[in-house]
Amino acid sequence: MKSLRAIFGILVIVGAFYIGWMIIPPYFHAYQFEDVVAEQARLGTYSNKSEDDIKQIISQKAQELDLPVQPDQVKVNKGYNMLEISVDYTVHVDLPAYPLDLKFSASSKNRGM
Repeated sequence: MKSLRAIFGILVIVGAFYIGWMIIPPYFHAYQFEDVVAEQARLGTYSNKSEDDIKQIISQKAQELDLPVQPDQVKVNKGYNMLEISVDYTVHVDLPAYPLDLKFSASSKNRGM
């Protein structure tokens, strides 16, 4: 009986590590992507880049982070001395018994002085 409990405990621990191994990277990449969006909002406010240029930069950074973001998912609103960026995307995680879709939203707004 004790050996069965020990085996079950080991299986639970291994399962928890596996689930963490599959779920933590999308959250880490989402955190990095939020930094990219905030940086582009700060820099884009004072630059002459068009909305399409900013969309391309953000889409390229998302591809570098292995995030499923297409240029049409990036919403950029650039006005006089103001820039607003928002991106909504979903990451699919294939867990053995429970496939999971994680929804993320990265946005930033910056106003010039």
